[in-house]
Amino acid sequence: MGYTDWSSDAYKHLKKSYSTKSRGDIFKNTKSRTLNKDLNPFGLKFRESRDSVAHPNSLAISVNLDVTGSMGVIPEQLIRHKLGALMETLIDHDIEDPQIMFSAIGDHISDRCPLQVSQFESGTDELNDALSKIFIEGGGGGQCMESYLMSWLIGGRHTSIDCFEKRGVKGFLFTIGDEKSWHELDADWLKSTMGYTQAETLSAKDLLAEAQRMYHVFHIHVNETGYKDSPEVIGYWKDLLGERALILDNHESLAELIASTVAVISGIDLGRLTSGFDAKTATSVKNALVNISSVGKVGKDSGIITL
Repeated sequence: MGYTDWSSDAYKHLKKSYSTKSRGDIFKNTKSRTLNKDLNPFGLKFRESRDSVAHPNSLAISVNLDVTGSMGVIPEQLIRHKLGALMETLIDHDIEDPQIMFSAIGDHISDRCPLQVSQFESGTDELNDALSKIFIEGGGGGQCMESYLMSWLIGGRHTSIDCFEKRGVKGFLFTIGDEKSWHELDADWLKSTMGYTQAETLSAKDLLAEAQRMYHVFHIHVNETGYKDSPEVIGYWKDLLGERALILDNHESLAELIASTVAVISGIDLGRLTSGFDAKTATSVKNALVNISSVGKVGKDSGIITL
């Protein structure tokens, strides 16, 4: 997938059309409270990010959005206002062929549709379509844990990406939310939700290590909810990911932070990146990336954090 092109003009047209639409008008599966068949992970083999004539140097970027509780505002913010900022910040800073896979994450213990997985896409219509198919369930179990580890399962076992397989260049995997991750996926869930015929319980530690083999893995803690400045939650992610646990104080800067993280790891200067942002966005991005501004070029470090 990911063979079409991004168009800023096309996105401006979409943004204008959304100004008069409700959340239910945009997210039809949210209105009907159903899982879109195109995002259903049951029986999933691979989501693919492939090189093409249009995109000879594809870079896989997996963006996994928490759609529980108050986090449901983020996919709406992205599609209404910030999809352009995400793609244009990447393209304008030498990430010429980004291919983005949007996924939705809930609570696999309590939610009906805890995992939704789109394709890797590059084009305006395709990215917009992928986001609009998300069912913002608004669930969660209230235990200070959501199922972010499902993103590592998909990244490590159910994606095939040319940037890594052809060129040895890691993709990027982001989870976005405000809680800790559950520590395991049990065999029964893997069978009922993923369609595995045989399964054993998988730990978060092992799934993270598998994802880190092919991806630079980050978690963005949205530091605005009831878990703002929580030592328990932030400490969990810092212990797990070190400097790749990013603390974001303004969810409206999420698109710019994702794109800036990719660009910084790719060797772009953080000051150059943020010079084009408004002051509030620039401050949020700089604060979140303060510890990784000189990590280096894509593919040069292992991306493995000791657990």
